Amino acid sequence: MKLRLPRLLLAFISIFVVFGCSQESPDAGVVLQRGLPADPESLDHHKARSTQAADVLRDIGEGLVAYSATGELVPAAAERWEISADRLSYTFYLRPDARWSNGEAVTAAHFVSGLRRLVSPATAAFYANLLQAVVNASDIVAGDKPPESLGVEVVDDLTLKVRLERPTPYILSLFSHPGTFPLHPGSFVEHGDGFARPGNLVSNGAFVLDAWVPGSIIALRRNEQYWNNENTALDGVNYHVIVQDVAELNRYRAGELHVTSTVPPDNFAELKVHFGSELRIAPYLGLYYYGFNLTRPPFKDKPGLRQALSMAIDRDMLAENIIGRGEAPAYSWVHPGVNNYKPTVLSFTALTQDERNKSARRLYKEAGYSEENPLRFELRYNTSDTNKKIAVAIQSMWNEVLGAEATLVNEEFQVLLANMRDAEITQVFRSSWIGDYDDAHTFLSVLQAGSETNMPRYASDEYELQMRRAAEQPDLDRRRLYLEEAERVMLADHPVIPLYFYVSKHLVSPEVRGWGDNVLDYHYSQHLSLGATE
Repeated sequence: MKLRLPRLLLAFISIFVVFGCSQESPDAGVVLQRGLPADPESLDHHKARSTQAADVLRDIGEGLVAYSATGELVPAAAERWEISADRLSYTFYLRPDARWSNGEAVTAAHFVSGLRRLVSPATAAFYANLLQAVVNASDIVAGDKPPESLGVEVVDDLTLKVRLERPTPYILSLFSHPGTFPLHPGSFVEHGDGFARPGNLVSNGAFVLDAWVPGSIIALRRNEQYWNNENTALDGVNYHVIVQDVAELNRYRAGELHVTSTVPPDNFAELKVHFGSELRIAPYLGLYYYGFNLTRPPFKDKPGLRQALSMAIDRDMLAENIIGRGEAPAYSWVHPGVNNYKPTVLSFTALTQDERNKSARRLYKEAGYSEENPLRFELRYNTSDTNKKIAVAIQSMWNEVLGAEATLVNEEFQVLLANMRDAEITQVFRSSWIGDYDDAHTFLSVLQAGSETNMPRYASDEYELQMRRAAEQPDLDRRRLYLEEAERVMLADHPVIPLYFYVSKHLVSPEVRGWGDNVLDYHYSQHLSLGATE
């Protein structure tokens, strides 16, 4: 305790220093202030799973490729790559001037170490299946082969070869994902799983982790060793953890933030009037949904009951009146804006809401529930003004249409994640999925058996068959047909309730330069700068 107390005091002192900084400070330089809706569960790039973790990780780490401000795939740690004629081999050539934050060269071996750790069962990485198209990856994740058998190899210090089981149209985009970032061997050997903590983390991105006070702030500073440091305009980035979106709005109004993570629905109309071009709304490959725990009653083996609850939700009213920021009601699992894909929709999509309600009551009764014997269950959601509003509205819909009684349980984000992962006390839970790449696979792979992302624990032989056929199909049009059939099979089982598709929504200060809207909602801080308003 005597050793830890000074560190805590220094951390809290740093908070006051940070809050007192303007965009330009003689000590900190030019610092961008960004909102973050929750603490990352980890900054270990193999243990992280949330969008807020990925936002920070893209600032402190770098993959072989990255995205431009407007969403185009561009070279990053690799300056170029070559693709074999059969599209089963990708050779990446690393930048000779790529450096870790301690000045050491970034090598192909560091990428191999990171990729092997990602798929190793000992890591239990949330995104372990990200590399399933790479030779032996699936067998390694299943524990049938050693991580060293992964189809990645060091050709020389600056050359990395990746071998695939089958042609995979989205494979390049995967190497922008934080899960595929390199691993610094020295810090991992010295600190083990604690390598990603402040003071320990050696990174290869535009910024380095300076401090992290949970529930308050994540402070980054410029990485002077970064290969593109001369084109990085910012000296630092402060991510302010603000759970309540109204509180974040107030901080923005007060000039304490340059960029918000979201926009409160209650203030949306007012913000459009008062902030004009500062309000940035754009299409976004994201889905908000409720999941059922399919491992235990009352929803295990009862697709009719699950369908009844899904049908009783008025998605159009929810998107227009409860959220009201341009979101679209979701009647499919795959986002309708995904490239080369036509989503399958829920069977009741064409019905009016009155017709859906009538069918929902019939299914509810067939499942054994009635006014005298109402369904009682818990709906869990993580702390947020918007999540609460949605939960209260849906709770009311379920009660009015069916007589079902849902008890709302509000949990801190990390607690909800743990409960979803354990699947012991959850019944219905709020979740979301944000596409990691522009392909239907990024949504459909979420519900594959054995995937860490499959929180409902959905299992269907037919679904797995169609997904396997799609994976083995080199013809993109035929592959699409298999994926569409997989979605049709899954939606008929109702393991989830798609509610609405996101739009990205931020308030961006006029001081911020370089902001670009894109469907992935990726905004690397190295693309941004601060300047005087006109």
